Order: sequence, then structure tokens, then C-alpha cells
Amino acid sequence: MTRKRGFSGFGRGVGALASALLLITTGAAVGDVGAAATARISTTPAQTIQNIGASGAWWVNDLARFSPAVQQRVAELLFSPSGIQLSAYRYNIGGGGTGVRAGDRAPQSLMVSPGRYDWSRDPGGTTFLRYAAKHGVPDIVGFVNSAPATWMSNGKSCGGTLKSGSLQAYANYIADIVTHFGAEGVKINYISPMNEPAVSFSQCTQEGMLTPVSLRDDIVRTVGQTLASRAPSTRVSADESDKVARFLNEVPQWINQPGTSQYVANLAHHTYDFPTDSSLAKIPPMAKQHGKPTWATEICCWSNSSSPAYGAQYDPTISGGLAMASIIHRDFTIAGDSAFHWWTALSKVMGCNPGSNPSCATTINTTGYNDGLIYFDPNYASNGNQNLYLTKRFYTLGQYSKFVRPGSVRYPVTGAPSGVQILATSLGGTWTLVVNNVNTSAQTVSVQLPGSGVSASGAYRTSASENLAATGLPAVANGTATLNLPARSVTTYTFRTAAAMTGP
Repeated sequence: MTRKRGFSGFGRGVGALASALLLITTGAAVGDVGAAATARISTTPAQTIQNIGASGAWWVNDLARFSPAVQQRVAELLFSPSGIQLSAYRYNIGGGGTGVRAGDRAPQSLMVSPGRYDWSRDPGGTTFLRYAAKHGVPDIVGFVNSAPATWMSNGKSCGGTLKSGSLQAYANYIADIVTHFGAEGVKINYISPMNEPAVSFSQCTQEGMLTPVSLRDDIVRTVGQTLASRAPSTRVSADESDKVARFLNEVPQWINQPGTSQYVANLAHHTYDFPTDSSLAKIPPMAKQHGKPTWATEICCWSNSSSPAYGAQYDPTISGGLAMASIIHRDFTIAGDSAFHWWTALSKVMGCNPGSNPSCATTINTTGYNDGLIYFDPNYASNGNQNLYLTKRFYTLGQYSKFVRPGSVRYPVTGAPSGVQILATSLGGTWTLVVNNVNTSAQTVSVQLPGSGVSASGAYRTSASENLAATGLPAVANGTATLNLPARSVTTYTFRTAAAMTGP
């Protein structure tokens, strides 16, 4: 059997792994092709997609010890057109890690003392921040898990709260960092000044800063006002609650405080409660009420790809890819979010040793974590193994991030058969459909596309045996495309039209 070619950039330096991943099977048999269903794309726009991305926490601290060639390769995989071309990157502005028990989760602080900085610190973090800017990533988010310990109630980067009277100094610190990097051409577009504010991480497994609801509007206003004065193109993203239920309850309590809303660019949430559809459906009315787009800015780490809930599991297979694809689809189509950010781009928490057991990189286990897109050897420091291990989640995210570009407008889709999820977006006369078939049998779906002069222009697929591989174009007749979807696959189709749709 001849394998279809995917994007050529993926093969360089990771060819052996990519070949190995092509051998993964899921145990699901392909049944008879289902009877064709007809799905229709509405002509009424929903939301504009702003970006799709992942974060640089905390793998950059390890990658600082890797060779420049590997660092460059990682940047290409994440940010370039030969990779998955992320349109957002989350840079962790470290608080110094004072008191944090896990050294690799203790990012260095750029601040030596209030108003004094050592810009050579955080070499891994700043290296990939600069790589993101060099590759033209449209949106860079600087997010803070903890303020520097000097402003924390317990003198640590975890388990405390921001000291009374330190708000302006904290805002000045953030603005100092934004303006410093801006002066060298690295623009930080958004600042998240209180990541997961309801969680202090008192066990100090990572940085954390408890921020009561009553303090959040003060932080947003003070940081927002300071940025408006010193870096007016950088806006505030808040409040990055860890759970949708908490987000829905707490955001209205702080954003309605006088003088606060004007400084908020977007309302950001995480989905670590793995919310139901009914919970997600409560987000659009809240967003409309406050006149702000919502972003889904963190998710990872399910213990069972077939029924996601938080816990330990390492699943590099298409099962993990489809679990991610379903989460992305629901965030965009039910929550109405304008951005999706996976938790972290790289991880070493494989739960196994690829240096001594090469098959571990392609095998599900219950001791690792589904937190990364790309993995590296946890024992790299002792065995010298700097190989990169790409998962199906990496390619699945690419099915979205490479094609659903900033400014794409989503249009609702009706009529998709059970187990088939269709995300439809339009940008500049091109329709993009990202279609997930989670069924164990192939499906045929007809999709009616709005507009005239519709013609297929591209098709790429990730499945158990394909990694963003070019595949055959669908037939199009009278504006209706016939999509043949293999079992357990994610396929992205692009279509040209004679005239562009108008957005919201």
C-alpha cells in the first residue's frame, strides 16, 4: 500500500517516529459505509475565530538544554507552514518559582527586584517567545501563574495572594516586560494577569496565586490602565477560571464593577471540569450580555480517550486525537468560543522510557499524561536522547490550526449524522470544513455550501494511518460536496467560491 504524502516539513528529523505512528491501530473495525446524509451550512454567521494555539509551560525549561537544531525544529513544527502553524502562543511570565517543589515547573523571573531586570533569565521561555514572533505567530499571550514572591502574601510563588498595596507595582512589572520585548520586535498582544485565580496551588506543585473575586476587577483595571498608558495595543484577557461552572458564576461578579469591562479584550476560561453540552451552551448568552468574545485557553489530561475526565493516561493514538477534535469542535460550536488553546505544546510525561523501549512512544499507558502534542525523553539529561515524539493530537490540532486561520467566520451546520461533527468557516472566498468522524464505520455525507461557483481546492486527513496527509478532493455538484469519511478520522476540506461571505 502506498502512503499518501502529508506536509513535507513533518518528515525532517522525526521521520522514524512518524513512520511508527502510521502503524498505530485503534481496534475499531471499519464497517459498511453509512447511507449518505445531507448537511446544510447556515448563511447566518456565528462568531469570528481569532486564533488557535498552545502554551510554552513548562517544557521550555528543559528545551533550553537541547541543541539549537532541535529547538529550531520544534519552532518549525509549532509555528511554521511546514508544521501546524499555530496562530497563538502562550508565554508563561514566570514568577521565579520560589517555594515550588518541582524544579521544571519553577520558571525564572525576569525581575531581579522591583524595577530591575535580568533579561538573560528564562532562556528557554524567551527563546521560544522570540521564535513565535520570528515565525509571525499572530497572537502572543503573556500569562501569569504567580506574581514575583516579593509581592506575595507568603513570600512564595505558590499558595499565597497578592499583597495589599502591591497592585500598581505588579502592573508596572507586567508593562515593563511587555514594553521591553516590544522594543525588540516581539509583540505580546494579550496579558492574562491571573491564571486560574481560584486555585492557589498551596501544595506548591507549580506556581499559583489565589485571587479572590473581589480583587479581580482591581487587577483588570490597574493592569489595563497601565497597559493603556504604556503599551496601548496590548489588552487584558481574564479571568482564566479553571472550570466552566466557576467561570459562569464568577465573571459577572467582577466584570460589572465600574470601569472594568473597557479593559477586557476577551473572557477566557479553561475546561478542566470537562463540561457537558448544556454547560457550554450557557457561555454564548453570557458573552453576549457583556459584549466580549470568549476564549477556551486550557485543556488537557484525560484518563480515558473514549470518555474524557481528568486523570492520568498517555494516548498518542487516533483515539487521543479524536478526543481532542471533539473538544475543539464543541468549544467552537456550542460554547461559541473565538479561540482554542491546548494546554502545553510539549511534554516529557510519557509514563515510559522511549530510550530503552522504542515502542512506548506509540503505545497507550496509564501512568503518563495526555498533556502534550509532542513528547521528549524524560531521561534526556542522562541518556542524551533529544528525539521528538509526535502524537496524533499534534496532527489533529493541525487539522484546525493550519486551515481555520484568524478572521475565519464560523457558520452553523445542521443535518450531520450521528458521530460526525462538522465545523464550517469562511474566509476571503474560501470555505473550510473540519470534519470529525468518530464512528467505527465509514460515513458518506453531502454538504450544501452557500454561494456560487463552489469548487474543491484541498483535502487533508489524520487517521490511524495518516498524518495530515493529502487525500482525494470531494466531488462537488451544484454547490453540494460529497464527503467520504473513513472511520475514526479528522478531515479538513477547503472550497473556493465565486464570492466571499460577509461576517458578523
